[in-house]
Amino acid sequence: MQRALGPFTISAIGFGCMNVSHGYLPRPDKQASIRVLNAALDAGYTHLDTAALYGFGANEEIVGEAVMHRRDEFVLASKCGLFRGPDGNRAIDGRPASIKAMCDAALARLRTEVIDLYYLHRLDRSVPIEESTGALAELVAAGKVRSIGLSEVSAATLRRAHAVHPIAAVQTEYSLWTRNPEIALLAACRELGTAFVAFSPLARGFLTGKLRDVSGLLSGDLRSAMPRFKAGTYAENLKLLDGMEEVAAEVGCTMAQLALAWMLAKGEHIVPIPGTTRIDHLQENFGAAQVRLPEHAVARLDSLINQHTVQGARYDAANQSDVDTEEFV
Repeated sequence: MQRALGPFTISAIGFGCMNVSHGYLPRPDKQASIRVLNAALDAGYTHLDTAALYGFGANEEIVGEAVMHRRDEFVLASKCGLFRGPDGNRAIDGRPASIKAMCDAALARLRTEVIDLYYLHRLDRSVPIEESTGALAELVAAGKVRSIGLSEVSAATLRRAHAVHPIAAVQTEYSLWTRNPEIALLAACRELGTAFVAFSPLARGFLTGKLRDVSGLLSGDLRSAMPRFKAGTYAENLKLLDGMEEVAAEVGCTMAQLALAWMLAKGEHIVPIPGTTRIDHLQENFGAAQVRLPEHAVARLDSLINQHTVQGARYDAANQSDVDTEEFV
């Protein structure tokens, strides 16, 4: 199965590279990361997604070292506008000069002459989106970027940006337990011909059914600060998986494959990008494209796990303030 990503045709399921150097713990060493990235290409993934934020540049460096000798086998996506600030913490910067400088640095780290899809990772509320989009458009004109995207934005912001330059893709968290894009963004993307790239489509491990105990999350694992992963809240959410496990058994697939197949069934413009540090898991995830869900299975999943049945907010207050996505009332 293939899908459109702006001007490109890609595998229906892409590979999120973040895990190999950012976000979750424990992390693999560099050689293990290189093996995983090459295994993804071997398995058939043709869309790799990284960002300047991940490992504060380390992720782009690993991708550059690992797979640029296979550059013609995949569409390369990366992101700017969210990086290490002067104080050592992450900072949002959507100023045109900063975007252009970040792109040059990314090209060097990635060991490539052009990035196929370059996202603004977060909306900089101090900079009009038209200015940030204009800078990305200038990178396209300069031949450094082939298409542009936005991450964690609202439908209104997408429309403003799209009026400046066609937006090939919007990337936002979406899964059975994070339904915010269904408020307005999925429809806006469909209307504008913009691909919707879903990160964390397996709910950061929750929907695989394999993460049953969050007490073992290591300090520094970003999930440990997320409201839904607090012990009591997570225990309540685990009860939702019983019905999902039954559906997976009926369909004849794993729970991870079921979650990804549900997403693929939600729209032909949707591209999930699960990430993993394990080769068996990336192969399992890729197999979800072969799963065909009957309509009654999709409906049952919709009723089991949604914004009404899931407990806990997606982000804490500080991280929530960084995103421009619509929220349920």
